[in-house]
Amino acid sequence: MTAYLVRNVSVVGAAPTDLLIRDGVVVETGAGLAAPDATVLDATGLVALPGLVDLHTHLREPGREDAETVESGSRAAALGGYTAVCAMANTSPVADTAGVVEQVWRLGREAGLVDVQPIGAVTVGLAGERLAELGAMADSAARVRIFSDDGHCVADPKLMRRALEYVKAFDGVIAQHAEEPRLTEGAQMHEGEVSTRLGLTGWPAVAEEAIIARDVLLAEHVGSRLHICHVSTAGSVEVLRHAKARGVKVTAEVTPHHLLLTDEKAASYDPVYKVNPPLRTAADVAALRAALAEGVIDIVATDHAPHAVEDKECEWAYARPGMLGLETALSIALDVLGPQWDLIAERMSRAPARIAGLDSHGLDPAPGVPANLTLVDPAARRVVEPAELASRSRNTPYARMTLPGRIVATFLRGEPTVLDGKAVK
Repeated sequence: MTAYLVRNVSVVGAAPTDLLIRDGVVVETGAGLAAPDATVLDATGLVALPGLVDLHTHLREPGREDAETVESGSRAAALGGYTAVCAMANTSPVADTAGVVEQVWRLGREAGLVDVQPIGAVTVGLAGERLAELGAMADSAARVRIFSDDGHCVADPKLMRRALEYVKAFDGVIAQHAEEPRLTEGAQMHEGEVSTRLGLTGWPAVAEEAIIARDVLLAEHVGSRLHICHVSTAGSVEVLRHAKARGVKVTAEVTPHHLLLTDEKAASYDPVYKVNPPLRTAADVAALRAALAEGVIDIVATDHAPHAVEDKECEWAYARPGMLGLETALSIALDVLGPQWDLIAERMSRAPARIAGLDSHGLDPAPGVPANLTLVDPAARRVVEPAELASRSRNTPYARMTLPGRIVATFLRGEPTVLDGKAVK
């Protein structure tokens, strides 16, 4: 295993120092370190962050390898500064058995670019009718700890309660896609002034807020851990604030696109802006940003949702919802939050690692810590070119936008997966 000496780097925004990486860990920090056998990287002007962790990634394999594979998605993640991603269960077949989650886990190990932690389905086939093999997935080689029917809401309150009770036995988490389906039938975008003007069926904010309100009460009753996926409304923030004040074990995520884009984008009828939950209003965006800074929303998660061309580049009504996110998430966070490096590290690495139980991730570079880290050039700016993305898909809403920051290097257990902004393998 090659040793690396990273010179003159700012660790989470602190004064510049050197990092010596050997045998997969950071063995020493300080100014003027020497290691004749180490490969030297000049990191002047760069910031070292703990490797980013994404709690919400769609890798599409098995079943839709035309849109993404575990390998291509892992490469996109590494280029985005990630060292671990949690792969959602809505594959084909659905990841609702020990066999499927172990397949995804092994594909991630074979790719070797990031740690791929599968998320298991809550219900069989995501159908919302009966619980999947939660215990078997938890006991599998993949050691699943997060379960979600993402893309579908666990709408039955009795079933949701049983799921929360079941995972409590092994400190698992139910991650809910909060959408009351009876309120969103036929919905195409956020319900509001823009949807009325465009003549598109609206997805009301209350459809999200009602499920969150119900589920925090269930989680409080059971005493179990609940995570809310892709929070998108100001009303949801208030429900979460109230629940946290009462001590409910609830965490929540927001996506980069919900922090930056609004429902006005739908006026173009460009289906790249179609997403679930939909882009909301400027007032919602402001509330989400404030909640992220405050900690009411715990993390940024990408909801990286690659789609094949035929599923996205079509009429708005028929387009699949979802956007790419892995390779641009840190830039969006930097644009929204500014160079608040400790806050970015907390929201994009430490907190998601804690929620997922990924003990070797989310740790600031320090002696004895596994060398899962990313080096960022905060002064760089780049134009997003879809054709240059590592994902097999091209449905980025940031095409030709100029975004701040550039991932210069990513290390997974001391081995570079990205150097000089390029994937190593």
